[in-house]
Amino acid sequence: MADSPVRWGILGTGGIASTFVTDLGLTDSGVAVAVGSRSQGSADRFADEFGIANRHASYESLVADPDVEVIYVATPHPMHHDNAILALRAGKHVLVEKPFTMNAAEAREIVRVAREHGLFAMEAMWTRFLPHVAIIRDWLARGVLGDVVTVTADHGQWFAEDAGFRLFAPELGGGALLDLGVYPVSFASMVLGTPSRIVSMSDPAFTGVDAQTSMLFGYENGAQAVLTCTLRAKSPTRAAIVGSDGRIEVEGDFYAPAAVTLVPRNGAPTRVASVHEGRGLRHEADEVARRLAAGDLESPLMPLAETISIMETMDTVQARARQNA
Repeated sequence: MADSPVRWGILGTGGIASTFVTDLGLTDSGVAVAVGSRSQGSADRFADEFGIANRHASYESLVADPDVEVIYVATPHPMHHDNAILALRAGKHVLVEKPFTMNAAEAREIVRVAREHGLFAMEAMWTRFLPHVAIIRDWLARGVLGDVVTVTADHGQWFAEDAGFRLFAPELGGGALLDLGVYPVSFASMVLGTPSRIVSMSDPAFTGVDAQTSMLFGYENGAQAVLTCTLRAKSPTRAAIVGSDGRIEVEGDFYAPAAVTLVPRNGAPTRVASVHEGRGLRHEADEVARRLAAGDLESPLMPLAETISIMETMDTVQARARQNA
């Protein structure tokens, strides 16, 4: 870590911004020094709640704040592209909420601008940085599963049908896939990489966004991933990685701090309990601080090329689902 905490600017004042700043307060790696909203009242309310000194009534004013080193982009999905590029062109590093963008083309442009300006950029896929995921990566690196055969993951939540709620609103990037499905897709990407074959099926909500999407991915090595997401019901939200010599089971909610169990083909299971403080977003903030201290422009745990690949996969999922409608 650097000698002094990273100075964060918070772009957006919604629920995920509140969660991030609350978790940031549990770290020694960073501090929220500024917040920006589209109105002074919203910025002031957020700043008062979290004790933030600098309050900005526009995103342009926030990214111009000389006290800010990194911008956390916490606006709805369709705004990520413009907000991230605004920050980068102002000379600020960025942590962009998931999904990184609405599509792969937007993701590629953010990455291009970040690299042109020599600035750090990362998708805020907080799952990647959780302690239980570090354990999973270690088990996989040691080859304890043998050949990985199947990855399964689901993410289903129940939401009351409300056309004004962001998950049902097309103009806010609503739908199960972008908001919920990105977690299973990213999990499968972490384990198996980019799929070579994609089959998908979606059913629409009353506003036209996808209410439920199921995906089957195939890989060059013969492995498969079976992934689902839905706005219509609370699913088990578990994940598993199945190999020829054993399997890893992640208890629900797999995308949040969770317990993991290694079940060998022969022998007794090993369960590692979840021990954590906060919601879990503190770990991605710590990762940003580590990378900035090292002079890195991206994280090896959530590389920019993989973020683009994930968005390309999601683009294909949506296209194939339309073909199967």
